[in-house]
This record gives sequence, structure tokens and C-alpha cells, in this order.
Amino acid sequence: MWPRLLMAASVAWAGVAATSPAGAAEKPAEKPIVGIVIKTSTNPFFVKMKEGAEAAAARLGMELRSFAGKMDGDTDAQVTAVESLIAAGAKGILITPSDSRAIVPVLEQARAKGILVIALDTPLDPPGAADATFATDNFSAGKLVGEWAAKTLGANAKSAKIALLDLNVNQISVDVARDQGFLQGFGVNVADPAVIGDEKDARIVGHDVTLGNEEGGRRAMENLLQRDPFVSVVYAINEPAAAGAYEALRSIGRDKDVLVVAVDGGCPGVRNVKDGVIAATAMQFPLAMAQMGVEAVLKYATDGTKPKPSDGQDFVNTGVELVTDRPVPGLPSIDTAAALKKCWG
Repeated sequence: MWPRLLMAASVAWAGVAATSPAGAAEKPAEKPIVGIVIKTSTNPFFVKMKEGAEAAAARLGMELRSFAGKMDGDTDAQVTAVESLIAAGAKGILITPSDSRAIVPVLEQARAKGILVIALDTPLDPPGAADATFATDNFSAGKLVGEWAAKTLGANAKSAKIALLDLNVNQISVDVARDQGFLQGFGVNVADPAVIGDEKDARIVGHDVTLGNEEGGRRAMENLLQRDPFVSVVYAINEPAAAGAYEALRSIGRDKDVLVVAVDGGCPGVRNVKDGVIAATAMQFPLAMAQMGVEAVLKYATDGTKPKPSDGQDFVNTGVELVTDRPVPGLPSIDTAAALKKCWG
């Protein structure tokens, strides 16, 4: 649908150019501005998202303005970025919110100015604070790796000791969805699916936060191993955190007998699956996510049309696939050879 819409948009712009009064001085049309505000410029996931936006903007003749926080959770930098885009007269803003609630007031200001606001990967709180959300079904992503871990362990899943490595203390929607999806997939009864850490299952050793990076994953894993050195399953919010957890396990000789699973599907993470650092991961598609967002902004700038959610959902679902070299019956997956050809496409 998008190529047809974009072709129509191109024709519409061409028609405007063709109706300029005869003899009028030729003046280059200003490119519509689209902004992308990511959480950080160090996390490979968001770097790939920025690349997707850059490629789409160049292809569509738009001006892209990019912003990033200094670290995950840097809401102040994101607020400043949105204010800058409002002042610049941007047609649309794509944002991966560091804090889904705290960013809402400034985004409401943008929407009041007629700017299309699209949340990428992480929904706002409330989700309706954005005009649209382009995202992975993060609950399904977590559920996939949870189901895989339970099927892989078989009868031993009933006596597993589970460590969960989450993002940060804010419990933003993507963090909660992946964590709770994993637990449900593994067979744990979650008390409140909107809250991390309130479950009563004795198999859970505990939760800790990682800030989504390798050092944070190592530190969180060390903390949970102090609580129980016999952890048998590790869920991580993303692959950098999972790699850090693996290093902590390796330092005590536990790297061969603990299942480590994650969500992301970046090329470095897929290589870690191939090398046995991570047992399975759920692949998402940030490059396509950002490209689709830029295309939606151009469509909106052309005729005012806003994107519609996928059937049966309240967001545009950009897909997820289970990646492992240890497939289990009844659960579709791709191996690392196939995943390396499409990682973060």
C-alpha cells in the first residue's frame, strides 16, 4: 500500500509544480521536515532505526533532523528535541520515548500545531497521546522466547530458577510487555500484566535493571547470582544486556548450563546466538519501522491522511521472528544463517 500512496504523493507534488504561473521566478520548493528522536545514539537498535529514517528521507526528498538522549532515560534531551522540531515547523516527529509518560505534554504541544506524532517501538502512556505507533508486538516477542525456553527445558521447567534482567526502574511499556510476555510464555502466572515484579511464582529468583547495555547486564546478573547462584534461565530485555549476563555467568563457570534468551535480533545479537552466548532471541525490524514512519509523515504532509493500526491491534505491527539454532516442535523459528541475512532489516 505504501508504494502506491507514495507514488500518488509524488504525482500530487509534481502537479503543484506544473501549475506555477508563467514567467514566475523559479524557487526551489522547501523540503518537508521530519524529525526522529531516539533514546540514545549508542544502542545499535536505535542507530539502525536512525539509518532507516535517513534512507527513507533521502529517497522521498524530505529533510530529516535527528536527535538522541545522552543515555537511556534522558527525557530532558528528548523534550528539548521536540521543542526544536516544533519551532522548525516539522511535519512529523518520530520518537522512541525514554519515559512514555513524561514526554507526553510536549508532544501534545506538537500535535496542537498540526504535527504528526508517531511513537516508534515504545508506545506512549497513554498510547493515544501519539497519532500512531509503529512497533514490534513486544508482548509476543517476549512470549516467543519464554515458550522456547519452557519447551527446551521440558520437565525441568517446573523446577527452573529464573532471573529477569529488565530495562530501568520506570517500567516503560516495552519493558513491561517483554518481561510479562516472557513469563507468560514460560508458564508463570503474572499477577498484574502491567506491572513487573509482583508475581508470586517460587521459580523467580528476582528482577534487576540493566539500562539496556552490556555493563548493566553483567552487574544485574552478578546481583541476582548473589541471591541464588543456581539460576538456570535468564531473560534479558535486549541482546547487549544478555551478553553482559553471559560474561557474569562465564566468570563463575556457569556459561554452559544456563539458558539465556533476549529480544532484539540485531546482527551482533544473532552472531551471539550462533556462538552460543545467547540461546534464542526474538528479532524485530527497526530499520523498516523508521522507514514506514517517514513514509507516513510524507503521506500526512501531502493529503492529511494518518496511518491506521494493524487489524485487531491498536498499533502498526512491524513483525517479530524467533531466532535460534535449537528449534523446538510446534514453535516456528529461523536459524542464525537465515537471520544474518535479514537482521534489523
